[in-house]
Amino acid sequence: MNIPTEINHFKSRGVVRITWDDDHVGEYAQQYLRGYCPCALCQGHGAQRRFIDVPGATLEEIRGVGNYAIELRWNDGHSTGIYTFDYLRSLCPCSSCMAERTHSE
Repeated sequence: MNIPTEINHFKSRGVVRITWDDDHVGEYAQQYLRGYCPCALCQGHGAQRRFIDVPGATLEEIRGVGNYAIELRWNDGHSTGIYTFDYLRSLCPCSSCMAERTHSE
């Protein structure tokens, strides 16, 4: 399992920076995280991951969920998505992770 050693929310930039236990760092735009909310309402029940555009959504709070995930609370009242650490790592938008995902598809 991938474990974050640090999670920082830079509200002025609209970015969440996650430093992982292997020293990898990913910067996630809040719109990217909201768009890939993992809850059943946003993702449905299919296996295909989909992006839902939610204009104007801003991240208000990050809460830990046990030792395996975080919950993100949004200004639109949405908070049902539980972002597991493995899910967050699989979403990492950095160029090396994006290239790795493209190569493995």
